[in-house]
Parts: sequence; structure tokens; C-alpha cells
Amino acid sequence: MTPRSTVPPLPSRNGIRRFRHLLILAGSLVAATAGAQGDSVAISHDDPRIGLRAGYNDAAEVARNMQLVGHGARPQNFGNAQNLGDFAFLNGDLAFKGNLAFQGGFNGFQVWDISNPKSPTLRTSFVCPGGQGDPSIYKNLLFFSVEETRGRVDCGGQGVTDTVSAERFRGVRIFDISDLDHPKQVAAVQTCRGSHTHTLVIDPNDPENVYIYVSGTSVVRSGSELAGCSRGASLTDTTTSLFRIDIIQVPVAAPQNARVVNSPRVFADSAGAIAGLWQGGAHGVGTQTTSQTNQCHDITVYSAIGLAAGACSGNGILLDIHDPVHPKRIAAVIDPNFAYWHSATFNNDGTKVLFSDEWGGGMAPRCRATDKLTWGADAIFYRTGDKLTPAGHYKLPVVQTDQENCVAHNGSLIPVPGRDIMTQAWYQGGVSVFDFTDAAHPKEIAFFDRGPMDATKLLLGGEWGTYWYNGYIYASEIDRGLDVLDLKPSDLLSQNEIDAAKLVRFDVFNPQNQPKLVWPASYVVARAYLDQLVRDNGIPRDRSTSIARDLGRAEKLKGASERAALTQLATRLDRDARTASDAGRVQALAATVRDLSKK
Repeated sequence: MTPRSTVPPLPSRNGIRRFRHLLILAGSLVAATAGAQGDSVAISHDDPRIGLRAGYNDAAEVARNMQLVGHGARPQNFGNAQNLGDFAFLNGDLAFKGNLAFQGGFNGFQVWDISNPKSPTLRTSFVCPGGQGDPSIYKNLLFFSVEETRGRVDCGGQGVTDTVSAERFRGVRIFDISDLDHPKQVAAVQTCRGSHTHTLVIDPNDPENVYIYVSGTSVVRSGSELAGCSRGASLTDTTTSLFRIDIIQVPVAAPQNARVVNSPRVFADSAGAIAGLWQGGAHGVGTQTTSQTNQCHDITVYSAIGLAAGACSGNGILLDIHDPVHPKRIAAVIDPNFAYWHSATFNNDGTKVLFSDEWGGGMAPRCRATDKLTWGADAIFYRTGDKLTPAGHYKLPVVQTDQENCVAHNGSLIPVPGRDIMTQAWYQGGVSVFDFTDAAHPKEIAFFDRGPMDATKLLLGGEWGTYWYNGYIYASEIDRGLDVLDLKPSDLLSQNEIDAAKLVRFDVFNPQNQPKLVWPASYVVARAYLDQLVRDNGIPRDRSTSIARDLGRAEKLKGASERAALTQLATRLDRDARTASDAGRVQALAATVRDLSKK
């Protein structure tokens, strides 16, 4: 969510506002521009999400190709019954460890036992106000973002009244959760703009430390409160706390010694000017007014490929993070449809990057019939090396009302082999699951939605973030608690594909630290690929029938006979790939069959 207190843009340098002058980039930086493309998704006017009954506890619910199977109600001390949608009590983002879901928020965090996903139970909660409370987990440590000026070092709820105070805390808290019932704050690392969000970064070459990329988006605090903090007088003032991210080093064995070790100027141009990217403003007639790039809202790291994607108010950027203390910007993109670059997701092979736009800050209705399909949406880019090329847009394909805050928000990949499928939250637009394998033509394949919180006025609510974790989709509902959803087979997603996704398991999942998805050798994975080939006519029907028969026969065999049958099938698939219209998928099927033969 975009913070309520945003920093107004600094004065622009003469003549730099125009879009064509954006591309002043450092070193080998490559910039791409997403032009005002045609709508990638058509709005449906015959959709069961239209006209749902409003209500808090009794709102109408509807789902297609997925089902709400579990729900945990928000505890009373994490809500305000007299003021539904109270900003001070909003639920926020999620992180996962084992059978636990950690739900952050503006009033602290809740921990849910999800051993039985269909019946999540509150394990514990910890009141610690300060917003927005994004959590992440590493071993026995919980990291927790704080940005609001009411945040206190001692987690007290009384706030801080003085303009300058040693009692104020804005930054990243570190808790030891070895004793989950008694979390202990072991460090509190202050930053100049607080921590709206943060990203856990693990360096495989540095097991003694983990790193936290801090995205601060709120007002700059006084240098009298925290030494070195400065608003800055102009775009050329290098003392400013704007135009940077902060990097915290956390010694794993001594987290109490965590400290800021770098504040890189990731928006600098080739001449070293710190305000080197978008200066704020519109891009021309009919375009969006885009925020100045002086902050990142969210950074997603994909350590398996050594890259991070930053959604940074006025730009999307790509960072080389092989040296996590010194990330290097290698690409930047802009989209004249975007108001505020909010979050980012890679596809699994890293050939696409999806950025989302939080037009209206998450607090406004931006899915109405009058709202453009490319505004408040996702922009999808192809990635080749350090080049990003615009491919398409995706927006919730159904109209929402004036009483529903709705815009693209947080989500994650669903591990279906061979496809790029994502689950995404749209606040009171609900949950949308869509396929962006064909980036120019993304398509919704499942959804869940409730009616508005109130029939007469907008009350802040809906799904904050929705993530696939060990077989289910978990959604943090801003006002109501925790939702658990299960995908159902359809003509757009087969049972084999769902079962293959459920084979991918994690011990820990932090959404901003994107893991590489790897599937075990399994007959269900092979059948998932085969279902895709049949659905998309990627191989002749007689061959798909024969392959299905051969897989069934091999599965009934044992030992050397099974291995021989699978090896022969893989060889035949190699030949099929030479003439198939979807050679890549046939090759993936052959590789899976070959892996099965080696088990």
C-alpha cells in the first residue's frame, strides 16, 4: 500500500520532465519503455462478481475454479469494531515457516497455525504498532517493517508526541522467535524514512550474515532525531535521504549487532546525478501522472539468477545483486500508464518481469467501468540479459463499484510446470489467478471475491496479498483475517497441473525473496505437460493418446522394466519434438520422462 504521508517531489531540473529525456542511464544500463498499448484483457460484463451483496460478516462470496476452504477471523485486539477499515489496525503482508503463517499489520503481527489449512488457528499475536508491518523470516529471526511516526522503540501503543524523540522507532525490528509465545526484540535498526517494506537477501557466499533491503517511502525524519537524515534542498543535494535504499547487515549469530552498511544511490544517472530517473509528472496527452523516482516501494530478489526487480515509484528497475551490499542497477523501464510502481515478480526462468501499479495508493476505487484497463494494472516485460522489453498488461477483468478500493497488489507464482501462473490480490477486487505465459495475452483462470464492505460508502478492505504456499493459496484480508483457498480443475487448469504444483514444497517462504521452483521427477508432472500439449494442440492428437497410454503402462512396471519403458518413451518424444508445434513443451516432457527413468 502506498503510504498516506508521501514526500512531495523535489523541484525538477529544467526540461527533464518529458518522457523522451528519461533514458539517461548509468554504465551498461538499458532502459525500455512500455508504450500505451492496447488493452490486454477484456472486461467481462456477465460475471458473478458483479452486484455482490455488501457486508462485513455477511458479504456475498463468489468463486470460480477455486474454493474458499478455510478462514481465520481477525482477533479483537487487532481491529476496531467502531471503525471498520481503521488504518491503525489493517492486516498486511504474509510470510511462512513450516506450518506457520506470519501475518503482519499496522498493529503488530499474528501467527497462524496452518497445519490444517482448512482450519487455521491463531497460535499467538504480538501488539507492536507502527505500520505497515511487513514480515519476513530467517531461521529463528523475524524481521518487521515500521515507518509511521507513532512507532516506538518499546512497541508501546501510546505513540510519540514530540517532533524529535529518542522513543520513536522507524526502521526494521528484529525479533527472536525461538520461543514463539514470547517473541523478543533483539534489535531495532533505525532508518531515515522508516521501512515501508523490506526484502530479505541471502548471500550464498556469506553464510554468517543476511541482508535486508529497506524500502523507505515516508517522510524523512529530522537529523536531530537520527544523525545523517536530511530532506535535501534540491535534486543535486547529495546529503538527501531521498533517492536511495538502505541495506542492513544482520550477523546471524549476533543479530543485536545489525546495522546499516550501505545506502546505494540506485537511481543515479551515468554522470552520477542521484535523481537520474523519472522526475515526476505526466508523459503527454492521455497518459498517467507518474510519481517521482526517489524511493522504492518494493524489491523482489531472485537470488537463483542474481537479480532483483525494484518497483520504485516512477520506474521499474533491474538490479544485479551478486554483491548484495553493492547492488548495481542494470536496467530501468517506465510505463506512461503507471501512477506508482508498486511491486514486482519474475517468472520462474527469469525471462519475464511483471510490475504492478498501485494507482490511488490502494485506498481508492480503480476498477470501475470508467477506469482504463492499463491503469492500476500489471505491466509485463520480457527480459533478455539486461534488457527489458514491454510485452503486455493485465488487469482484473471485471468492473468493481465506487465502494470498493481496488487496484493491483501483492501476489506470487503458482508452481505449475511449463506455465507462468500467478495469484494476485486486488483489495476489494478479491483474488485473481491468471496465466501470463503468453505475456501479450494474459488470461484469468480462477477468482474469489466478496461484496463491498459497505453498500453506501467506501471502507478500506479486501485482500492485501495472496500467495501460494505448499499446496494452498493464502490471502491476508485487511479487515477480516486470513483466507485459505484451493484451486479446482477446469478447462483452463487440469487436475494434473494442480497436483504437480502441490509437489513443490518450501520450509520457509518470504514473498519478496522469490525461490526457484523445481519439480521432482513424477508421473503427475509428465501428465501436466501432456495436458498442456493437448489443450494447446501442441502435438498431434494420435501422438498425445499414445504418450498417455505409454505413461500408464510404464507406471505399472517396476525396476528395470519401468526404466527401459521410460527411456524408450523419452527417445520417441525427442523425435516428436522435431515436428511438434510446441517443441519446447515436448522437450520438457521428454526431460521429465528421462528423469523418471533414472529414479
